Amino acid sequence: MPRDKPFLRPRVRSYMQRPVDELPARQRFLIVCEGEKTEPLYFERFRVPRLIVKVEGLGVNTLSLVQKAIDLSEQGDYDQTWCVFDKDDFPDRNFNQAIALAEKNQIAVAYSNQAFELWYVLHFDYMHNAIPRADYMRILDERLGHKYEKNSPTIYDEIRGRQATAIRNARNLLAEYDPSRPAKDDPSTTVHLLVEELVKYSKPFWTG
Repeated sequence: MPRDKPFLRPRVRSYMQRPVDELPARQRFLIVCEGEKTEPLYFERFRVPRLIVKVEGLGVNTLSLVQKAIDLSEQGDYDQTWCVFDKDDFPDRNFNQAIALAEKNQIAVAYSNQAFELWYVLHFDYMHNAIPRADYMRILDERLGHKYEKNSPTIYDEIRGRQATAIRNARNLLAEYDPSRPAKDDPSTTVHLLVEELVKYSKPFWTG
């Protein structure tokens, strides 16, 4: 199993001990995404009452994105701040430095190596071989039964029923890398960690 790393854990404000049968306190999420549409359209579908998804970076280097997430986090009263970005073609050094910078500033990271679509593929298949990013799209075409649209507003609803499978596959995939080297671990993703947190605080637990 990979060693536990701080950047894989969200910063969660501490609360007084609650009875075991009491619902968890609401959390205010800030999610800063590199992608302009793909990731925001997905995360905005979670029914978290205090969820804020911001689009920043838009293709700039990952270090700039993490710095923006740090700045935004300091400007607001957030319980959990997440930065979502892909390895893509960014140099290994930039990718690793971005994760280290987030860790240092208590920003949780939902990264994908190589691309966010790996998270979608894991809803259907356990994939542990490195393949070109274009092949992610081909696999999704086959599994969805229609052409995958990168900025689809319906993808969340199409694959929601397979969410537990995706989480299990992502966990198992991450466990294959020991020690963990995010820039080299292709394919790998920590998106499931953010999804688990969002599910925990999503409706129908809340009526307000």
